[in-house]
Formats: sequence, structure tokens, C-alpha cells
Amino acid sequence: MTQSHTLTHHRDIQNWVTARHGMPAISRVPDVSGSVRQRLALSFGKHGRPTGRGPDMDDGVAPVSWSAWLAELDRQHLALKVSNQKTPDFEFVERQELSRTSGEALN
Repeated sequence: MTQSHTLTHHRDIQNWVTARHGMPAISRVPDVSGSVRQRLALSFGKHGRPTGRGPDMDDGVAPVSWSAWLAELDRQHLALKVSNQKTPDFEFVERQELSRTSGEALN
């Protein structure tokens, strides 16, 4: 990802996603113990197909409200690392890592 920055404020995240015609989504993924955890995703484009990072993204991704998505982002202590391009290039990063990474701008 070239020329990226990290967004932590809810308004900045929502503005970045909606400027690229995106919507929040969450998938429910079972772990080895049988518990279900939530994985954040974002949907972009005409068809609203969810996109995320990782090999196990599947069709179990559903659109959710911004309030539910942002609450889950906070619960998981994540931030959104985005590119400055118009294309929706992003990744989820842990907020703990941000304080240890030099040169990373928090927005």
C-alpha cells in the first residue's frame, strides 16, 4: 500500500468508506472451539460485494449499521489503514501496534 495513513476516529473512517461508495459489513466466523467471532469487512461497488483481507473471507458476510460496525471495531481495538488513492485499498490493524510504530499518523 503506497502513501497510507491510519484512521481511528469514527467520522474519518465512515467518510473514507462512503467516499468510495462503501458500506460496513460483518461476518460471523466459527473458531476451533465452536465459538463464533465477528470479522469486520467492507462492501464496495455496484453489487456491494464485501471485501476484506484474509484467505477465509466467504459469502457469510452481511451488511450492518455503522453503529454496530464501529462498536465492533472498538471492541477489537482495531483501526483502518488506508491508501490515499481513490480505490478502496485498506487493511485492519491493531491500535496497540500504532503506538509502537514510528511515523504512523493517527487520524
